[in-house]
Amino acid sequence: MPATETPKTISSAQEIQDELAVKRGRLQALLAERNADAILIARHENIAWLTAGQAEIRIGLLRETGAASLLVTRDDRVFYLTTNNEAPRLAQEEFAGLDYTPIVQPWYAADQGAAIRSVVGEGTVLADAPNGAMPVVSLYPLRAALTAGEIARYRWLGRAVADTTSELLMTLAPGMTERGIQAQLMERLVAQGILPSVLLDAVDGRIRRFRHAVPRAGTLERFGMLNFCARRWGLTISITRFVHFGAMPAELEEKFGVVAEVSARLLAATRAGATGDELFHVARAAYAALGHAGEETMHHQGGATGYLEREWVAKPGGTERVESPQAFAWNPSLQGAKVEDTVLLRDGAIEVLTGTPELPVMVTPFAGVEYRSAGVLRK
Repeated sequence: MPATETPKTISSAQEIQDELAVKRGRLQALLAERNADAILIARHENIAWLTAGQAEIRIGLLRETGAASLLVTRDDRVFYLTTNNEAPRLAQEEFAGLDYTPIVQPWYAADQGAAIRSVVGEGTVLADAPNGAMPVVSLYPLRAALTAGEIARYRWLGRAVADTTSELLMTLAPGMTERGIQAQLMERLVAQGILPSVLLDAVDGRIRRFRHAVPRAGTLERFGMLNFCARRWGLTISITRFVHFGAMPAELEEKFGVVAEVSARLLAATRAGATGDELFHVARAAYAALGHAGEETMHHQGGATGYLEREWVAKPGGTERVESPQAFAWNPSLQGAKVEDTVLLRDGAIEVLTGTPELPVMVTPFAGVEYRSAGVLRK
């Protein structure tokens, strides 16, 4: 298990500057379209996106905003708004190397409105989160298409998470508790600077009864699951893997085959321009054809990922469209069985970011292509 955190970035200074220029260009286009003078950016996912993953301003893990906000103006100036108790660390550890100007106020008398007016006067200011009378806009459309730098970071993160998952799965043994498995997973991830954001590790009957079996008091006997999301640089990876001790019931074997087939059909349909509605109906048709009609109604099937665990999920009437390059995490399931990997759509092809070839693999041919899903590790 890695003993130290990975470097702050895997990109060169010039690569980061090139990425920042692309993203600020997208923001400038939004400001021009909305005839706005500036935008206030406070949400974690958007700050990570705009800073190429360099700035992590999270303090409270459960809050959507943190210790600073960004203010981007129509003339392409960028400020970060923070308080005097946060400013020294942010300057040294988060915004170093970024040409962002600090606006610092006393923690006991911070007035964000005054800080904004000091830059843009009474101009029109958009916001990515509710803030007084400012018009709220979603930055997902700007985040959707990944840059070269984001793809490089995603590949690193996918490999790190997949390796961690495989290593831990192979150590699972009867008698281990769900809480103990959760603790080991968190330790292995955090040691690499990777922060888990969803933890659904569970065992035996709880896997068979619940689609979202968060860790509780279960003790592993025969069937264990690692199912989680984790992030670094703001980017999110999703993955699920299973282990079974002894012979696996035939009905469970059949379920894993079915969800692998549904996954293959979803991956085949994940092409630029496809809508969330179309992809939902791909899953619906697949379950019906495989003898499990209606299972798509029991849990969401996944969708686009990126700076949120799911930027959107495929659903009836969904109008979101697949971009390219873009990351996806499909998670078709039947009770007790699921396949889930994070993949990249790029140039019309699917690249699996979380492959675990050292674990069992199910190969599912569909439309002339072989799709690979993780099988159940047998012990």
